[in-house]
Amino acid sequence: MAEQQEQAAVDAMMTRIGQVAMLLHGGDREEARGRFLDLWTEIGEDGDALHRCTLAHYMADAQDDPSDELAWDLRALSAADALTDARTDARTDALTDARIAEQQQSLAVRAFYPSLHLSLAVDYANLGRSEAARSHLRRARDTMGVLGDDAYGDGVRAGIGRLELRLDEERPSGGAPEPAPGQTPGQGRGPGGETLGPPRQRP
Repeated sequence: MAEQQEQAAVDAMMTRIGQVAMLLHGGDREEARGRFLDLWTEIGEDGDALHRCTLAHYMADAQDDPSDELAWDLRALSAADALTDARTDARTDALTDARIAEQQQSLAVRAFYPSLHLSLAVDYANLGRSEAARSHLRRARDTMGVLGDDAYGDGVRAGIGRLELRLDEERPSGGAPEPAPGQTPGQGRGPGGETLGPPRQRP
């Protein structure tokens, strides 16, 4: 009974995060930011890692400042790492029904890594930090084998391709310097003006 109640609480929080994400995608960024912050406070810095990962990844999209977007994407990656590490350690224990459910969450988060690294690559590119952007882009490409053959996977793969093209075109040649840190060339747009990266989705 306690395990069922815990799982219901997890599902309820994910539903609440998803509702605020719908508000964000509807264009009410300021309201979404406020509600996300309320949920973040409720979850807590040491709260459920799946909740923190999902909320932080959406919260990054609600930011107007590229530095703030980067900070939230880093929180999302840190939470994903914490969840994956915890589930890996748990494999040495006897698996209960609840533990099996946790393993399934871990698999879902691993499938989210390509999008997490792609988002960070875009953040660093927007801040003029090309080397950091290329590093996360490589990690996105290295992990994209877990993506499914569906619209979400196609979106992430397309976003990786667009950012690779953008970084190749921005690569200094003939001694021209790269943009200084803090500059935001392209504002997250590809060579044709398209938005880089897939829509953020739940793990």
